[in-house]
Formats: sequence, C-alpha cells, structure tokens
Amino acid sequence: MYISLILIFAFIVLVFVVLKLPVFGQLPNGERLVRIQQVPFVAEGVFQNYSPTPMQPEGVSMWMILKKVIKGNPNGRPPKALPHIKPDFTSLTGTKVTWFGHSSYLIQAETLKILVDPVFSRTTSPFSFIGNKSYDGTDFVHPEDFPAVDILLITHDHYDHMDYQSILRLKGKVKHFVTSLGVGSHLERWGIPKDQITELAWGEQAALFGLSFTATPGRHFTGRQFKRNHTLWSSFVLQTPQHKLFLGGDSGYDSHFKTIGAEHGPFDLAILECGQYNEYWPFIHMFPEETVLAAKDLQAKVLLPVHWAKFTLSVHDWDESILRVTKSAEEQGQAITTPLLGETISIGEHYPDSKWWLNLEQSLK
Repeated sequence: MYISLILIFAFIVLVFVVLKLPVFGQLPNGERLVRIQQVPFVAEGVFQNYSPTPMQPEGVSMWMILKKVIKGNPNGRPPKALPHIKPDFTSLTGTKVTWFGHSSYLIQAETLKILVDPVFSRTTSPFSFIGNKSYDGTDFVHPEDFPAVDILLITHDHYDHMDYQSILRLKGKVKHFVTSLGVGSHLERWGIPKDQITELAWGEQAALFGLSFTATPGRHFTGRQFKRNHTLWSSFVLQTPQHKLFLGGDSGYDSHFKTIGAEHGPFDLAILECGQYNEYWPFIHMFPEETVLAAKDLQAKVLLPVHWAKFTLSVHDWDESILRVTKSAEEQGQAITTPLLGETISIGEHYPDSKWWLNLEQSLK
C-alpha cells in the first residue's frame, strides 16, 4: 500500500513539474487578468464565442472521437515530399504574401514584414517526440532564414499556431508582437518584454509602423494545458497603405463573417482555414465549402486557403480539403489562389493557381 501511495505521489509531482515547463506558457494574471475580466464576452472567468460552440455535437462522445483518431487514415499524409519554392524575403514594393504550409505565412507590405503564426517545428505539440511529424518537403524554411521582422502576429495560443521553439528562435529579430488578449502572458513567460507586446480584444485596433490591426471574432477555443479559453482567439483585419487583408486564424463557420464583411470589407485577400475539419467537431473548424461561403461573406476579392499541406490534425485525406475548396470556389464564382509552399502572391498583380497537388498524385502513376 505504501509503495502505491509513493508512486501516486511521485506521479502527481511529475505532472506538476512538467506543466510548469516554459513550453506551456502561463495563464493571465495581474493587470492582464483584470483587463480580461472587464471584456463583455467573458463569463465565469473565460472567453465565450458569440454563438454557443460545444466542442462536439450532441450524441458524439470523446471516446467516439478518440477511436476515430486512433484508427487514422492511410491517405492522411502525402505519398511523397511536397514541392516548394525557396522564398524571397527581399521585396520592397507592393503587398505580398508567402505561405509556408499550414497557417504560417509572411506578409510583406512595401518594406515592412509581418510574420503570422510561425510554426517551424516538426510537430504541433509541447514536445518533439509527441504528435504527427510534418510532411516531407515542408521543412524548407527556418527562423534563421528571416531578416528583421517588424510584426509577429499570433492569432491564438494553440500549438499549431503558437510554437514555443520557433518564437524563441525568432524573438531577437522581431520588433513588436501583436496577438489576442491574454496570449501576451505566454510571451512574457518566454522573455519578451511587455512593451513589445500589443494584445487586442475583439473590436480593438492598434496602429503600428503605419499599419492598422483590428481584432475581429472567430468561433474557436484556446488552451495550452487543460484549462480552456483563458486567452482569446481572434481573426485580424490588416490595413496596409495599399491593401486590406483578412487574417482568419482558426474558426468554425458562423454569422460573424458576414458582420465583419459589412463592417470592414471588401478585402483584397482573405486568408482562411480549409483543413482539419470533421463531422465530430463541426463548430470549431470550417468544412471547405464553408470556407468559400466565409470568403463571400467577407466580400473577399481573392481567397487563400490555409491550415493544410503540412500537418495531419484530422482524419480526412491530406488533399481532400484543397480538392473540395477549389471545386466549391469554382461553383460559387469565388476567385481563389493556390500557391506552392514558399511561392509568393502579389496582391493585385499575381495570384498563383496551379493545381500542384494533382501533379503530385499523377507523378506516382
């Protein structure tokens, strides 16, 4: 009996020590927590979606989800390495977007550089030995490759959008961080000075380096440990001197897209998630056809679908999301751009649209 008690106590101590590691960040406290408690969409100490958003629909249990995930999908990963283009970070004109896979991309607005949700680790988890590895061919850019970054923007604190190791390797070359309210608590834990961090709640705006950032709603959740929604998840409206972009982060489909479109649209480009969906969690991620609906709600001139082509975080085929979103965009008359990884979009000038994923499949036949 004593041995069992000792083992249980040792396990509890181990869990406590592990959860105190820096990779998990820290929950908001002090002045930041006071500010959070004054936000109108906070209830019982946590952030709320505007619409009721259960993690899974009625009749779906966590055991059902776990069984589906464990079963997996043999087509969940690409059959060979994904092609890419080595990106060029030296552009000094126009507004350009370079996508690195999943939800990481660089916006170049004239001479300014805005890096969004940089995840350059091989897994989307607290530790490198946990979780699915990134696809072959996607490890082509690293934090050390970037020149000085004016703004590093983080939409929310999930591991596939806020990567501890990437931020540690980038922070010395970043002038300022923009993120959702509460997420700055993690950044401060990781050694980033408070005066380099701007946190926004939905509807709040910040002007930095001649750019305007407005936090807008999403339909999602947050948490790096077991406590959810103590930090906010957001989409962002980015206004440059020449163009207006919508940076979607993660979100299920809802009426907020139409509201944002009416208040802030039209957009020259909407960057929206289109992968990692499932009927077992339909409220927190969009199905590809909903991605197109969201783009139209936003009054987006062009849609860039992201949140795919690097990690397997659901059970659909690795290319199902891009097949469905391009088909739906064609049917609904929504302009769409589908760059290779590392290929640059030039707003108003060049929108790559090759169906490179089809060539990947055909090359194996």
